[in-house]
Amino acid sequence: MRRALAVLALVVVLAWLVSLGAVLAAAHRDEAAPADAIVVMGAAQYDGRPSPVFRARLEHAAALFRRRLAPEVIVTGGTGAGDTVSEAVVGRRYLIAAGLPAAAVTAESAGRTSAPSVAAAAQRVRRRGGSRLLFVSDGFHMLRLAVLAGRNGVHALGSPAPGSPIRSHSRLELGYLLAESVKAPAALLFAR
Repeated sequence: MRRALAVLALVVVLAWLVSLGAVLAAAHRDEAAPADAIVVMGAAQYDGRPSPVFRARLEHAAALFRRRLAPEVIVTGGTGAGDTVSEAVVGRRYLIAAGLPAAAVTAESAGRTSAPSVAAAAQRVRRRGGSRLLFVSDGFHMLRLAVLAGRNGVHALGSPAPGSPIRSHSRLELGYLLAESVKAPAALLFAR
């Protein structure tokens, strides 16, 4: 019994290390390429102003759009407790103010977490016959977004926001990477 528990513990640790390695690899890979839409994952907003993390994502998405990698930017993110406007709406306003055409920027406020946000963006693009989404978020998030996109019938490309404050704060980023090393396989195993 003791030996079986030791083997099981070893298998769990090895699986976690593989997951952590996959999260790290995805976090440092920029796959920016032509897609049907650029999807910006929401982050905190304060009284209608994007947080520094959200702003970095939006700025990166704007740069990708200006490179003509997709005809549309979909900004995701729901309304948090106490908020009067969704992250998606704040992000859309920011991108339009930054010079992107209003007709090319969509606010998708359906989800407050990654899974429903990815599902809503995927459904929107699939309705138009598309199948490739270019996700903009922080690097730690990229592997789980790819898993969720696959669950929703679309191909994910990841382009981490290079100017994110999380990326420049190694201790903070490490915490997110460790959390994602559990969340990404959970999304693979348990997402619908």
